[in-house]
Amino acid sequence: MRHRILHLMCLVACVVVLVTAGHAQQSHWATADDKTAKFMIDMERKWAEGVCTNNGVISELLADDFQGTSTRGERYNKEDELRDEKGPHTAHGCALDDARVRFFSSSSGEDVAIIYGSEHAIGKDKAHPDAKQCQVWTDTWLKRNGKWQIAAAQDNKVDCK
Repeated sequence: MRHRILHLMCLVACVVVLVTAGHAQQSHWATADDKTAKFMIDMERKWAEGVCTNNGVISELLADDFQGTSTRGERYNKEDELRDEKGPHTAHGCALDDARVRFFSSSSGEDVAIIYGSEHAIGKDKAHPDAKQCQVWTDTWLKRNGKWQIAAAQDNKVDCK
């Protein structure tokens, strides 16, 4: 009898863990009319355009503990991006090409989003001022204290199509 009770308790504990873990990993693609996704994509567009001009988007866009990985494999943080934003801008034709938002929910609600996107700029590489550079990226957004910000970014240089 004691063995059966122990077995039943173990089974219940496993079910609880599986249900909780399954719930924590719920995700879905944003719909075309999702206001939060539209806001995020607009901010991503401003960040892409910020390579060409100082539009002041960095301070609100990036979390204080933000960490990114550049196309050269180097790490950068919010302070690095703020410095670049205020520096000289030689690139032109900066634009966001596309972005898709996937929301992830936890027990407290939707508080993580991953955006998969691409962008381009001309003259970003000072050694090749007329060259178009393209990149694809993955940005991780977190909702903290009711505010969405990017906490991590991974950038990859690709051939332009």
